[in-house]
Amino acid sequence: MDSELTLRVPTREDGNAVYKLIERCPPLDVNSMYCNLLQCSHFAETSVAALLNGELVGFVSGYIVPGKEDTLFIWQVAVGEQARGRGLAGKMLAAIVDREGCSSVNNMQTTITEDNEASWALFRGFAERRRAPLSHELMFDEKKHFGGAHASEMLVKIGPFGALASA
Repeated sequence: MDSELTLRVPTREDGNAVYKLIERCPPLDVNSMYCNLLQCSHFAETSVAALLNGELVGFVSGYIVPGKEDTLFIWQVAVGEQARGRGLAGKMLAAIVDREGCSSVNNMQTTITEDNEASWALFRGFAERRRAPLSHELMFDEKKHFGGAHASEMLVKIGPFGALASA
């Protein structure tokens, strides 16, 4: 797969394909197409598009946390069915962090529901590869913030990168 795989900065022309990919990736929250267009334009430098034979099969959206230039917040990670089980999500996270424009990034944050085992595994693996501690705390409560319509979201913090000694 790697010889046919391209990881690149998304463009606004990717917005529609991103929207359709996320629709096919439950349990991800489907945002408006306008939101995806903004992710692919305003936040392109901190997001990544993965194409296989010219078809969008993966997308990660993120942004630098305001007031924390060393922290990248990952909003969503989507991998299409045809590209799952090949480490693509981890490669996309690394592709963003390793960009020249993210040279000041030494920490990552995201939110994960307690039952999303695939996301926990992805971010634990990323933390291990970056030799970084991982911690978590409640960010958005199911009842208090979501009115019972969505499971609680845990704020996952990874970093600083390289803080843990190699085993």
